[in-house]
Amino acid sequence: MSNTIGTLFRLTTFGESHGPAIGGVVDGMPAGIDIDMSFIQHELERRRPGQSHLTTSRNEADKVELLSGVFEGKSTGCPIGFVVHNTDHHSSDYEEMRHVFRPSHADFTYHSKYGIRDHRGGGRSSARITISRCVAGALAKLVLQRQGITIHAFTSQVGDIAIDRDYRFYDLEKAEENAVRCPDTEAAARMERLIMEVKAAGDTIGGVVTCVVRGCPIGLGEPEFGKLHAALGGAMLSINAAKGFEIGDGFEGACHRGSEQNDLFAPSAEGVTTLSNHSGGIQGGISNGQDIHFRVAFKPVATLLCEQSTVSVNGEAATIKARGRHDACVLPRAVPVVEAMAAMTILDNMLISGSYRRE
Repeated sequence: MSNTIGTLFRLTTFGESHGPAIGGVVDGMPAGIDIDMSFIQHELERRRPGQSHLTTSRNEADKVELLSGVFEGKSTGCPIGFVVHNTDHHSSDYEEMRHVFRPSHADFTYHSKYGIRDHRGGGRSSARITISRCVAGALAKLVLQRQGITIHAFTSQVGDIAIDRDYRFYDLEKAEENAVRCPDTEAAARMERLIMEVKAAGDTIGGVVTCVVRGCPIGLGEPEFGKLHAALGGAMLSINAAKGFEIGDGFEGACHRGSEQNDLFAPSAEGVTTLSNHSGGIQGGISNGQDIHFRVAFKPVATLLCEQSTVSVNGEAATIKARGRHDACVLPRAVPVVEAMAAMTILDNMLISGSYRRE
């Protein structure tokens, strides 16, 4: 089982949804970086359950404790170990799921592959494991901020309610001003109403998160099997419930002609720029200095509070009705996870390319 991501900036995670703790080890963190614990904790606050009426009511403080790799407030270059303790898991809510497979979860595939599974909240397959990604992503962001690189993700679609694909129309900072994390206030209100309607019916809804990386240097990524957008796609599709990834205009661009999609070059004060950015900041697998922008599609949460047909671990027909505390829509809490994976991927590629500048 692979529990590690990254080449030079590497994260190894551990823990289960209803185990004692979630944690990890970050290896490859550059030395001499100021470790802002309030910032790291803020990133976890954005992901944690119980933060609004739209999310699961599981009440976890998600307080992170760094165990190594930091001395007098700065990273030492040694592995940074960390842990976040679980304090509000109701394992009894899942007892009836011990012997049946929940539809569209990892229960069946995990059991088939390993012959054993933790049925409590999905165990290792739970979205709660993304805590470790947010801690590592926060550490990566602390490095990238010093390099002038910013990352903003936001909810751009819930169900059939979508905002304009051109992120330049919006102040992305406003995404944090509402529970849905959408920079369009009017659309956010409609998204919120839809989520609440779906939640009241015991159902769930999916959507899309858009992410924008600004200030990325030219030259990240390799032209063949180390393409930057492939690394970003792999990172995003490793997130729970992620089912689609597109860079730049993506699938919409497939409907147009080359004369409409080519990003024409032009001289600039910095040397060379492009007059458009249909490519999403990456050409030939390598960053070109423009904004990197991509979209990640998330399926509806698979846990429904209504009866569904399934089978038992013995292959017998059964029915199941989930209990417990669950999100009706993963999008609001997925936004910081998308940012975290983007930060880790960009920093890893900067270290690989040698473009990281130690100040």
